[in-house]
Amino acid sequence: MGDTKQPPSSDDMRTFVFGQHIIKATQVFFKTPLSFGVVNRMPVQPGHVLVCPLRKVERFRDMTSDEVTDMFQSVHLISKALEVHYGVTAMSIGLQDGPDAGQSVKHVHIHIVPRRKGDFKNNDDIYPLLEKNDHVAFDAPSTREWRTEDDMRQEAFNLRQLFPETYTKDL
Repeated sequence: MGDTKQPPSSDDMRTFVFGQHIIKATQVFFKTPLSFGVVNRMPVQPGHVLVCPLRKVERFRDMTSDEVTDMFQSVHLISKALEVHYGVTAMSIGLQDGPDAGQSVKHVHIHIVPRRKGDFKNNDDIYPLLEKNDHVAFDAPSTREWRTEDDMRQEAFNLRQLFPETYTKDL
């Protein structure tokens, strides 16, 4: 499944809008006519990815019915593939809708985080990390390291292999 050629080089200039940020196409692993899946710059667990509508839309309430349907169908397909790929037993799937809910990137996005028993001391410890994940990943200093563009490009390339060409041909 997917493309079998080498990952695109870092000089690929195609981009996607993610709120107030620009995402290089080399970091995108999944695309439909209305949504895209992108690797995370600072994942809280291996395989932590985001799914977003292609159209820049800040709040869930402002999405069209078609965008909502497409985004959640994408989350469904991606989460099933990640569970097998990472050999995990569960997934955390979350959306912070608005600043008061912890949303810091002004673009609807759903976090998909592969999980396994005992990955956090307390199971709910993941939620504070997700709440500040976008802010830390893009704006604030942190003790956690940002991933390199090469690491993100390689992960996106590897994840593309999990999906039919229908979802990867434009990447």
